[in-house]
Amino acid sequence: MATVAHCLFCFDVLSASLERREHLSLPQVEDLWSRFQTRSGKGGQSDLTEEEPNHQGDDQDLEDGEDPLSDSDHDLEELSSDEEGPAAVAAPPSTLRLPTISHLQAPSPASASTSSIPSSVSDSSSRFGFEDTSSKTSSTTSIFSFGRRSKQPSPARREEQYPLFVTWNTISTRGHKSLRGCIGTFEAQELASGLEKYALTAAFDDTRFSPIRSVELPTLANHITLLHTFTPCAHPLDWSLGTHGLRISFTYHGRRFGATYLPDVAVEQGWSKEETIVSLMRKAGWTGRSRDWSTVGDLKAVRYEGKGEGCRWSTYRDWRDWVNNLAREGVNKR
Repeated sequence: MATVAHCLFCFDVLSASLERREHLSLPQVEDLWSRFQTRSGKGGQSDLTEEEPNHQGDDQDLEDGEDPLSDSDHDLEELSSDEEGPAAVAAPPSTLRLPTISHLQAPSPASASTSSIPSSVSDSSSRFGFEDTSSKTSSTTSIFSFGRRSKQPSPARREEQYPLFVTWNTISTRGHKSLRGCIGTFEAQELASGLEKYALTAAFDDTRFSPIRSVELPTLANHITLLHTFTPCAHPLDWSLGTHGLRISFTYHGRRFGATYLPDVAVEQGWSKEETIVSLMRKAGWTGRSRDWSTVGDLKAVRYEGKGEGCRWSTYRDWRDWVNNLAREGVNKR
């Protein structure tokens, strides 16, 4: 399911967009992460992976009027027409060279926002320690002239598809986690393109927040959830706490409403099943009395499963430093 490499890929996509540079491909990230883990003696999983915060319950709602149980579900986005969205982020070229990490302290004109950065962002957290290697053209070519060293994805891997959610959180200097953006889709996505799309959409197009800026990168944590096993519920309580995420839809005042919670939400919030249903209905737009939830018209539910994975910026920074050093070593050996 979701892996640390998926999170590193989302970090690279986001930082590359803010810098207007190329990002690594998902197979490149997976190969380099595996090599980094082997050389650092950590084996499979990073010791800096990030657990999902309690704010996961704030996942993006379905748009009003959309039936979340239909076969044509699309993105869980609330891009309302009365709010001005951020500038579109250009997709990177298909032919990739080694990106460089440079000048991340400076806000990008494409993503700058007039809104203030959350208070959890401190000056001390803006220290990167990344060297600007943008002038070293030979190094950008050497590391990803992979040739025989690079693991190419198998045909089966290219076809791997999942519904997915990408979550960005900020972590304050005291370790407090706050939701910074979360958007996903129930429509199965090819993994590389889906992660790329929703890493940027969650960072820039979640209308509850201003677009993420480059100065915030050191405070970020990323969390990926890949969804599977969707099953219609026999009744709204036909699901298990801690195992299933839940999608609901219902009719209220002549309109169709829907919303979802990912699998960890109810347990993290300490809710019972009924409390979860009521919270989810209110999230969707219901304003009735809590005890009347079961009387709402045509209430349907679908349960699903999903295993998440996360990591912090510090994990990405350490790995990316190693990648840049590997590139420089390759140049020096020439």
